[in-house]
Amino acid sequence: MVNCGLLTGLNEPVPLKSISVEVRVQDHVASVSSTLQYVNEEQRPLEALFVFPLPADAAVCHFSAKIGEQEIVAELQDKETAKDQYDDAVSSGQQAFLLEESAKSPDVFKLSVGCLLPGQNAAVTIIYVTELAVQADQSLRFCLPAVLNPRYTPEGSDAGIVSEISSVCGAAPYSLTLSVHVSSPKPISKLESNCTLDPLVFLRSDHTQATVNLSPGHMFDRDVELFLYYQDTHQPSAVVEAGVATAPSDSLMRNPVVMISLYPEFPEEGMSSMANQGEFVFVMDRSGSMDWTMHRGKEAQHRIESAKDTLLLLLKSLPMGCYFNIYGFGSRFESFFPKSVEYNQDKMDQALKKVKEMRADMGGTEILQPLAHIYSQPCIPEHPRQLFIFTDGEVGNTKEVLDLVKSHARSHRCFSFGIGEGASTALITGLAREGSGHAQFITGSERMQPKVMESLRFALQPIVSNISVDWTLPERVTAETISPPIDVLFQGQRTLIYAQLKGKNLGGSEGSVTVKYNLNSQPVTNQLHFCIKPTEETGLVVHRLAARTMIRSLEQKERSPDFTRKKIKRTLAKLRKTIVKLSVQAGVSSVHTAFIGINKDTKQTVKGPLQRRRVPTYAGRMRELSGYSIPRAPLRMSGPLRAPRMRGSLPSPAPLLGCPLRDWSNEEEFDCSDDEVDNQGSEAAQDLLLPLVSLQKASGCWELDAALAAVLGKTEDELTNQKPAQVDGSVWATLLALIWLYSWRKEQQVEWQFVARKAAAWITSQKVGDLSQCVCVGNVLLGCQVTKDSLGI
Repeated sequence: MVNCGLLTGLNEPVPLKSISVEVRVQDHVASVSSTLQYVNEEQRPLEALFVFPLPADAAVCHFSAKIGEQEIVAELQDKETAKDQYDDAVSSGQQAFLLEESAKSPDVFKLSVGCLLPGQNAAVTIIYVTELAVQADQSLRFCLPAVLNPRYTPEGSDAGIVSEISSVCGAAPYSLTLSVHVSSPKPISKLESNCTLDPLVFLRSDHTQATVNLSPGHMFDRDVELFLYYQDTHQPSAVVEAGVATAPSDSLMRNPVVMISLYPEFPEEGMSSMANQGEFVFVMDRSGSMDWTMHRGKEAQHRIESAKDTLLLLLKSLPMGCYFNIYGFGSRFESFFPKSVEYNQDKMDQALKKVKEMRADMGGTEILQPLAHIYSQPCIPEHPRQLFIFTDGEVGNTKEVLDLVKSHARSHRCFSFGIGEGASTALITGLAREGSGHAQFITGSERMQPKVMESLRFALQPIVSNISVDWTLPERVTAETISPPIDVLFQGQRTLIYAQLKGKNLGGSEGSVTVKYNLNSQPVTNQLHFCIKPTEETGLVVHRLAARTMIRSLEQKERSPDFTRKKIKRTLAKLRKTIVKLSVQAGVSSVHTAFIGINKDTKQTVKGPLQRRRVPTYAGRMRELSGYSIPRAPLRMSGPLRAPRMRGSLPSPAPLLGCPLRDWSNEEEFDCSDDEVDNQGSEAAQDLLLPLVSLQKASGCWELDAALAAVLGKTEDELTNQKPAQVDGSVWATLLALIWLYSWRKEQQVEWQFVARKAAAWITSQKVGDLSQCVCVGNVLLGCQVTKDSLGI
């Protein structure tokens, strides 16, 4: 018999036919409803299994199934009880539905649809709420994950649910429709996406409500990213949400909950100088998957090559006097130096030589061991440790890694970067959260360098200490903070605080929250006043996000080495009971609970075991990597190429750097004969940023030589003959480099800001007097129009 319909590479019918998603965004929080349509086209009952990704911080709060006209709303129960009920129901011929979270990684879920009868349709609906992450350009990012890459699991480890992932190499065998409704007190400026959208439609004249749909024909073969721009994004805000009057008196759901969004603004005197101290440790994924391209476009770099370009920028941007080291990891790990070394010209040159030799040739992705080795190294006095981790995020022991980072949180800050589609949001965001740092994702045609340099700016900000939160509320009203203590603040970056309000005087009164901290030993205060009258229009979104925050904290406490070493079974059992109780009362999933729904009206005798069908997820271009014990079934179909980020329905392509890491100090390697460099047009300058930066010395200066002249589109004699008499060759060369950067690469200033800062500081240290005339000569030579003040000298 020949199967028809959608088939896997193993010629098995795929019961999942389509996914329909409705997203409702309220300010910076999203409620997402996904409906999955299943059809059993076989001649016998079957069980469909679907392992899929969700955002790591999502709070799953609803699960239901509709068969014909009958709707079955699932209940949250203790996970083991729910699984037993599911098995019993399916074995007795009843239809059952089970949704459970992976014990290893909170961004992976497993959906089981049991005893789907021949010819039967089932519509399964999952609802979750999540916060939207703030990006460097002030947009809010929503990501609907489609890509679930294989998770590398070290030998001897239990992969759990992640070992059941079934993946495809082409487009996923089901379609996606997506509609988005946005509502905010702030006017909506624009909405962009990496996928093709229909035009944005505003529902109000003040642009505070809008809708947009994904254009028809999209195959669910990549993450769907939306970037939402509001006017005045950085304004602090508060949402007070009413509780449920019928909830138990001791429940989180009974009383109002407030969500505070703060954007700390540091005083200028505290930010006047970036730190010149620190130990910077760069940890680079060199597993086989890093040899994949950044995206599916024609000009896409390989991930490892983009990472090498980024390391060049980082090494050139470090301040003199700091310490640094670089680690590469896969199934094993290695470091450039036995321990972190002081940053100087010799050590920088050694590191750059090793960077050029880096390959994605180290096997699987085992990040735990290199992190343990780094933490075993003693910290350097007066040099705070800053960890930068680059990975495509495919590990199976996520929680173990995060627990290790948290156990060393007081000795370092951790900045994480998820490279490419399918990077685990639980790993990337968790590393930054537990390490008091900042997380970035680089997907589609986005370039790695701007995001990494943005994080370096955060790392060089003064460390904030002694953070405290105080509440001022009306008489007989109290606030019980739900969020974990704030460990880190960055200039202009959002900080969320959840608190439960208790009391009877919650009318139109006003309250305030005050965040106090020390910046460069100086006390700083940020305060927000807000109305404490609760609203009932938010659908318990704030309560569920607060519950998710509490559940994650309790789950981590349960895994704490200090806690488990006590081996107090009674205490562990009590903690688990608390998690289950909170999860059930709030209707939010946890590692110890699962959603279970049973259709008790149907019962059919099933002879023998049910036919099991695994629904594959898209997993990008996959390689045979040892250690991935994951079944893969390539589909006989190919998906559309990735679209550039779209604004409404119009493309907004990002420029590609596309410049391989080479030795630009060798003039023979820099051949401009094929494309005459014309500084009057920036097209020829498109690929010259890295060559210019690569010539800078560790101190911040450039040398006046043929290599610099080639980058600037001149001969060495032209540069030398125009040199003013009052400056030497290095000052003149450095001044020309700055003029070129501020003229021809102004739009990429975030990437070279620290390179330029070092150069300006070096020129100032030479004490050569007024350079106004030198800047004028440089402008004429390079065809530019910049002022001395704009160069920072």
